[in-house]
Amino acid sequence: MAITQAIANAFKKQLLEGDQNFSSSSGDVFKLALYNDSATLNSTTTSFTTTQEVGNSGTYASGGGTLTDQNTSIASGVAIVDFADLSFTGVTLTARGALIYNTSSAVTNAAVAVLDFGADKTATSGTFTVQFPAFTTAAAILRISG
Repeated sequence: MAITQAIANAFKKQLLEGDQNFSSSSGDVFKLALYNDSATLNSTTTSFTTTQEVGNSGTYASGGGTLTDQNTSIASGVAIVDFADLSFTGVTLTARGALIYNTSSAVTNAAVAVLDFGADKTATSGTFTVQFPAFTTAAAILRISG
């Protein structure tokens, strides 16, 4: 079992087919779910699954949380996407990684990206925050370049 950071292969195809919309005003709804170290998530992951998802605790419930404030930009030939950091409060949980997925009707629960935290991250009766990297062409969570 392993979590391997990757952009989902199915997501790449869906982009070309116009099934993913990151527009800040009328785009799709994206969520982030947390997983334990027994999960198997990688580029071949096609959709959200509850298998090895962390258990409900505090404000974390199955399916995770909705990502907000999505923004897109392009600079130096690199298209980028950003989201606001996501926090779950009053939780006791341990997560090794996460799955960003699209909940729109065109691609219901389709995997977008797998995040590997590099080690278990824990919160005990506290706040668990997924902090997204800087909104730059070198660091944004999703980057597409030619």
